[in-house]
Amino acid sequence: MKAGQNHTLTVARISDYGLYLADDAGDEVLLPNRYVSLDDKIGDKIDVFVYHDSEDRLVATRETPLVHAGEVACLKVVDKNLHGAFLDWGLSGKDLFLPNRNQQGGILAGHSYVIYAYVDDITGRCVATNRLKSFINNETLHVVPRQEVELLVASESEIGYRVVVDNRHWGMLYRNQLFQPIAIGDCLRGYVAKITDDHRIDITLRQPGYAGVRDNAEELLAMLRDAGGRLPLNDDSSPEEIHRRTRLSKKAFKRSLGVLLKRGTVKSDDEGIVLVEEPRPDKAQKHARK
Repeated sequence: MKAGQNHTLTVARISDYGLYLADDAGDEVLLPNRYVSLDDKIGDKIDVFVYHDSEDRLVATRETPLVHAGEVACLKVVDKNLHGAFLDWGLSGKDLFLPNRNQQGGILAGHSYVIYAYVDDITGRCVATNRLKSFINNETLHVVPRQEVELLVASESEIGYRVVVDNRHWGMLYRNQLFQPIAIGDCLRGYVAKITDDHRIDITLRQPGYAGVRDNAEELLAMLRDAGGRLPLNDDSSPEEIHRRTRLSKKAFKRSLGVLLKRGTVKSDDEGIVLVEEPRPDKAQKHARK
C-alpha cells in the first residue's frame, strides 16, 4: 500500500478512531472519524488517498489532493523551516514536504512553484522536488503525433512556453501559435503537433486535422459576429495582423476562412471578410418545405 496514491480498500473493522481499511494483502490503514460516514459498514469498498500524517503514520483520506505521486503540479509554499519547505496540496492539516536537497533556486513562502511528487525510497513518504530533470525527460518517448495530451505550463521563454507533457516529457508551446492567454502553472489539454529527430516535442492547443479546422472556423465566425459582421482581414493580411486580431496563424486563418466561404456564411473582398446575412429559422423552414 503505497503513499501518494489512491487505493480502493475494504472496511475491515471499526474502532474509536475511525475505520480500518484493508487491501488485498491484508495490510490496514486508518480512515479517521472525520472522513467516516454513518452509512459506512464492514465489507464496503471505499476509494481513498493514502499518505503519511504529521506523526509519520500511514493514514487514509477521502479528500482529493492537488497532486499524486508521479505527477507534476504548481503548488504554493505555505511555510519553511531549516529542513525544507511545505506546500499546500489540498489536504486538511497536512502539507507536502519539499526537502532542501530537492530545491533548485530560491524557494520563498507565499510563492508557487512547479514540482514533481514522488515516493522517497528511504522513508516511503510522498515528497516534492522542483528539480524536474530527474523525472521529466525525452529520452524514450511515450507519445505520437496528433495524440491528445495533458499539459502543465512550467516556464516561459522568448519563443513560448515550456510544458510538461503527460507528467513525463518536455514539450514546447510556441507563442505565435497561442490563441488564448496562458500562465505558468496552468493545466491544459493539447495535442502533439510534431516530434523532431532529436526527440523535441512541439505542442499545439488546437486539434489537428479537419476537426481542428472546423473548430477554428467556428471561433472565427464568433469573432466576426462580435465585431459587428466585418473584420479587416483577408488572404493578403500579414501573419502578425491576423494573429493579433484572431490568435490564429495565417495558415489556420486561411483554412478557417475557406470553410466559411464554402458554407456561404461569409464573403471576402479587398477590405476584409463580411458576414453574410443568415436567414431566420422561420424563413429557412419555409424555404426547405418549398
